[in-house]
Amino acid sequence: MQNNWYRLDTAALIFPAIARRDWSNAFRVSACLKDEVDVEILQQAVDALRPRFPSYYVTLRKGVFWYYLEESREPVKVQNDYAYPLTFMSSRELKHNCLRVLVYKKRVAVEFFHSLADGRGGSVYLCNLIACYLELKEGISIPREGLIRDLSQTPPPEELEDSFLKNTAEVASGRKEERSYRLHGTREDRGFKTLTTGIVETRALLDTAHRYGVTVTALLAAVMTESIIAMQNKEKARRHQRPVKITIPVDLRRLYGSQTLRNFSLVLNIGVDPRYGDYTLEELCRSIYHQLCANATRQNMAGMIAANVQPQKQIVLRLAPVFIKNFVMNAVYRRSGESGGSLNISNITNLPLPEIMLRYIERMEFIIGPQRSYPNNCSVMSFGGKTYINMIRNIRQSELERRFFSRLVELGMAVEVECNRR
Repeated sequence: MQNNWYRLDTAALIFPAIARRDWSNAFRVSACLKDEVDVEILQQAVDALRPRFPSYYVTLRKGVFWYYLEESREPVKVQNDYAYPLTFMSSRELKHNCLRVLVYKKRVAVEFFHSLADGRGGSVYLCNLIACYLELKEGISIPREGLIRDLSQTPPPEELEDSFLKNTAEVASGRKEERSYRLHGTREDRGFKTLTTGIVETRALLDTAHRYGVTVTALLAAVMTESIIAMQNKEKARRHQRPVKITIPVDLRRLYGSQTLRNFSLVLNIGVDPRYGDYTLEELCRSIYHQLCANATRQNMAGMIAANVQPQKQIVLRLAPVFIKNFVMNAVYRRSGESGGSLNISNITNLPLPEIMLRYIERMEFIIGPQRSYPNNCSVMSFGGKTYINMIRNIRQSELERRFFSRLVELGMAVEVECNRR
């Protein structure tokens, strides 16, 4: 049997190189159904999706010059969701599959090794998995519209392409940024991650954002920036402080009309320098919103794409063995990969599903783990009139969550809080 294989896309190249057991190299999308999940039927759905989404049923292989993804000879087995979210995907696990499908009572969760896809691609897979499961279990017919694909069709090449290579500029933008303030604390034992979920009414969140004249992402980033500034103020005199910036992923599919289900997003570090003076929340909202609008353009993002694509074309790096590439990419990542941000806010919006599916789904969520060099992260997804704000950390201190959610309450939003620890 000759297995299909895929080159790692431009964004995926970094993840095998910087893998470390104390850093989560996966992300999770999940759906909570209204009835308990039938594991046997879910397994049938997982198997049924394989021909339509082949780039997710793969293993990570190490070649002489590059890592690559190869079609897995083993099925993806549905597992019980027994541990905390986003446990590290070891090299041993990745040699079997780069995808986990996990079940806990009514919840179906899919965890992806970062080299497979970004949050948008992962969401498409989850939605199709739930659609297939519902058709098998409930005997219903779900229209192939919105995110739902026809499983009998061959995946089009556009879904499997590396869209970075198609949309790069001739000149690369610079990577250098001033280092941002970093949160810190006492690390949890054995890699435990505390997940705190704040649930707010989407309408109330939208109304508040519109009151400030910004998007929901800009509002949340502004509130987060305000919270982190307050924490830094407790630690340092103003003249010794660092900028506070929120790392915000930009889905490039919207800018370039891409259909890829692989990685196609880049991040912007957006924020302010508190050494210059105090900021009101209104000023933070306005500044962050306009920075996002000014930087998330086709031209600017093409320059950022070029900064990642051009090194791949250098003959010296292309001919270097993979262990040399790992060393170089690790060094570059330590210097500039995360230095420009304080934490990440990733917001997946607009998951158009057929009306019939909504009757069976209670909620949907998105979780990214802490970055390699900072301990807190935040991911957001809206579904069914509610927005689920997931704040995750690998340290014991919970001050950031308390400040952030308390500020949302002060702004007039009722926040229901859940946590995976007591």
